[in-house]
Amino acid sequence: MNVYDFDNTIYAGDSTLDFYIYCLKKYPSVLLCVPIQLYGFLAYKTGKIDKTIFKSKFFTFVRKVPDIESVVEEFWNEHLPKIKGWYVRQKKADDLIISASPYFLLKNVCYRIGIKHLIASEVDPLTGFFQSKNCYGEAKVERFFEQFPTSKIDQFYSDSFSDEPMAQIADNAFIVNGDKISAWSGEKLKKQG
Repeated sequence: MNVYDFDNTIYAGDSTLDFYIYCLKKYPSVLLCVPIQLYGFLAYKTGKIDKTIFKSKFFTFVRKVPDIESVVEEFWNEHLPKIKGWYVRQKKADDLIISASPYFLLKNVCYRIGIKHLIASEVDPLTGFFQSKNCYGEAKVERFFEQFPTSKIDQFYSDSFSDEPMAQIADNAFIVNGDKISAWSGEKLKKQG
């Protein structure tokens, strides 16, 4: 099984940020959520709340978006070309996407490009509240083994060294910078060397 992070790995950009901007342009009332988002950001930066609570505050903007499922579909109609060509060329039937982005945002694009396996942050698309831990760092490893307890990762790809825990459990790991793919140079390789 090959496992991929999504944002800035197989997708050129941050899908959550792109979706937020898309919603902001389409529904200016999203601006009404800025005070709670700003409060969440400041509380997170000062250590008063954790990343999952901060992201719940950020995602309150979905409350201002009518028919979120249709809006997600429209968003991917425009943003599907941002899936990187190198991924499309090497895609396999058993690939897994594992991402901190919300499941409700990624399930549509995964279906479109033929990815059957998706692990992502469980966020209520109507309220923005997180229904799971933010799928980030060690939480990705926990979620992977919950859903695939006997599977092994042949190759893992990510744009961020915050995914070191996933790289540690993969046979081979790669860091992605734009369209450039390099061998992972984190702790895993140091232990092997």
